[in-house]
Amino acid sequence: MAGHSHSANIAVRKGKQDAQRAKLFSKLSRYIIIAARNGGGDPDTNLRLRYAIDKARSVSMPRDNIERAVKKGTGELAGETLDEINYEGYGPGGVAILVEAMTDNRNRTGGEVRTAFEKGGGNIGTPGCVGYLFERKGLFVISAKKFPDEDAVMTAALEAEADDFNRVDAVFEVTCDASKFVGVQEKLIAAGIVADEADVRNLAKTQVDVDVETGKRILRLIDVLDNNDDVQNVYTNANITAEMVDD
Repeated sequence: MAGHSHSANIAVRKGKQDAQRAKLFSKLSRYIIIAARNGGGDPDTNLRLRYAIDKARSVSMPRDNIERAVKKGTGELAGETLDEINYEGYGPGGVAILVEAMTDNRNRTGGEVRTAFEKGGGNIGTPGCVGYLFERKGLFVISAKKFPDEDAVMTAALEAEADDFNRVDAVFEVTCDASKFVGVQEKLIAAGIVADEADVRNLAKTQVDVDVETGKRILRLIDVLDNNDDVQNVYTNANITAEMVDD
């Protein structure tokens, strides 16, 4: 990782997302609906649904909201028809931007995403133009202050069948195959290690360094995209640093 932090790229906007609780719940509900629709309503046999529910619980989403989303996904309750779609493009400085969306109107969402790219100093591309620069991975960010024994954390991660372990500044980053996320998480918890951040993400295979001003422009574009109700996640291969994040 050469000192580049995946966790920095996914955590810079977490505070803003948590502040917009209703919007976050809406996005998580859509994720649960899609997971239940594609794999059934039993989280014990549908790992994607289990992950979605665990994520919803981690931000204190009410149980009724979760159950209602599952029932919409399985067809027990009427709900909107959602499609999953990815948009790919380039941000300021030519960095890669990957947008995951769930929408009931592809034309509306596509137009809004295209406008956001153009106004943000980037441009939307064709399917596949940047997707190959990312890989789907489980990521666990573990505080070195809470768990100072690096050897013990690394051993637990490897025994949990994680793919990689790195220390970046004050955190340990553990990555695994996306399909093993739940299992790795359970084994880490069983070993007494609870991550500050645990998620399945599209991580950049290689991160690109940009200057501070370009980084700020990239983050402004990401914020605009992320504020769209249909957008679930936004990823970039830009190496985001602390000085790029506005207070």
